[in-house]
Amino acid sequence: MKVSLFVPCFVDQLAPEAAWAAVELLERLGCRVDYDAGQACCGQPLWSAGDPEGGKELGERLLQRFGDAEHVVAPSASCVASLRRQGGAERVRELCEFVVDVLGIETLAGRYPHRVGLHPSCHGLRELRLGAASEGAAPARDPARLLLASLEGLELARPVRVDECCGFGGSFAVGEAAVSGAMGRDRLLAYREAGAEVLTATDISCLMHLEGIAKRQGAPLRVEHVAQILAEATR
Repeated sequence: MKVSLFVPCFVDQLAPEAAWAAVELLERLGCRVDYDAGQACCGQPLWSAGDPEGGKELGERLLQRFGDAEHVVAPSASCVASLRRQGGAERVRELCEFVVDVLGIETLAGRYPHRVGLHPSCHGLRELRLGAASEGAAPARDPARLLLASLEGLELARPVRVDECCGFGGSFAVGEAAVSGAMGRDRLLAYREAGAEVLTATDISCLMHLEGIAKRQGAPLRVEHVAQILAEATR
């Protein structure tokens, strides 16, 4: 199956290893991956700043770069949600969502002997429905959790208030830095109290926020995007 890789700005500029891990995993699962170096922002920062028209314009421009590609996959739930919000972008999927829902793979042969905290990003949880939000009664699938749980030796650490926001929120972390920091410290403490050795998520932005706090606190916590864990475990 041919897949076009969408690499969001955060991943491209600050965590390219997550994109390479996504390519490695997809190719291992039998996909042919191509990448258009001319792609740019999905428009999410403008949506978040209250400029939906500007966000939509950037999103449409990005989708045009993918032409008639049947499948567009990204290691970022929030950026996928930004494109899906516009309608007509159902071909764009978060990495784990694509593996489970399109490739039909729910278990992976691999080993990762660590206790892992999976942080659900707000966009993935509440816009893409990748997991069950505590305020809702509707059942929902959780592709990332499903794939991680299938790995030999991996134990999922479940913190209290499992779907609480980490406090990043894009521009919120700048405009409300004190609140954002407090939320992040609470979330990090919850994962540490749950015994997590490794913290992961489908969004590098959430992970960077939590990793920054962990480093300032000197917390012995390894932080990796879910693509990195899945790629490493299945080598």
